[in-house]
Amino acid sequence: MTDAPLLDVENLWVRFRTRSGVFDAVRGISFTLGKERLGIVGESGSGKSMTGRAVLRLIRPPGMIEADRLDMHGEDILTAPEKRMRKLRGGRVSMIMQDPKFSLNPVMTVGQQMVEALRAHERVSRSEARARALAMLDEVAIRDPERVFTLYPHEVSGGMGQRIMIAMMLLPNPEILIADEPTSALDVSVQLQVLDIIDKLVRDRGMGLMFISHDLNLVAKFCDRIVIMYAGRIVETCKADELRNAQHPYTLGLLNSVPDLEHPREKLEVLKRDPAWREAPSVSARQ
Repeated sequence: MTDAPLLDVENLWVRFRTRSGVFDAVRGISFTLGKERLGIVGESGSGKSMTGRAVLRLIRPPGMIEADRLDMHGEDILTAPEKRMRKLRGGRVSMIMQDPKFSLNPVMTVGQQMVEALRAHERVSRSEARARALAMLDEVAIRDPERVFTLYPHEVSGGMGQRIMIAMMLLPNPEILIADEPTSALDVSVQLQVLDIIDKLVRDRGMGLMFISHDLNLVAKFCDRIVIMYAGRIVETCKADELRNAQHPYTLGLLNSVPDLEHPREKLEVLKRDPAWREAPSVSARQ
């Protein structure tokens, strides 16, 4: 066993060439991920989703990824050839996107997609892949996996579609799961069910979870450690149970702009942004 983090990121930049110059979407952030639940929080445009995609090297031209270090369990993935990255994506690290409707292939059944995903990373027979896929559907609390296995994506609900995506991503037993707002398109009651499933699977398998969300209170309840992003940089990092002791005015502004049933207020505060926050150096979240 090794104490090395599952993911080690140092001075990560994501840039896009535009007609008016180079735009920096992610600006020099550093963090590590161990066998823990790491929450990455920020408003729209803060760079959190770009960070998750950069880890998988899913940024395509005109986008550019630069970093002093981008290691996955000690392996440099910044310079790894694309053939190697195809093995790592889905095999050692998987990503759950926001909306299953845009992630599942509409002309293939659920079973066909799951079997294909597994056989792309492991040499198994179709019958074994089918058995493992059915077992995984059962593990994400889908009733009657045999029936769901034969359905097309348009025949399942949003909540079931997200469970299918979770099952498909975890089928090859990855070490790292990146969940990019996996509950944002779901009803509140279904959100909790999906989060419970992710939490149980991550704990049982000893995985590392990167949970990307705009919901600070949700992340505080669900994660072990939190990273707050603003304008492509990390402005604050803390343990989840210490979020109420946050110091940065942006973090405090996010907390104060959300309703709290336990501490009702007549008016919610409006988040006031300081231009100086953009130029402040990024806080390191490496451990």
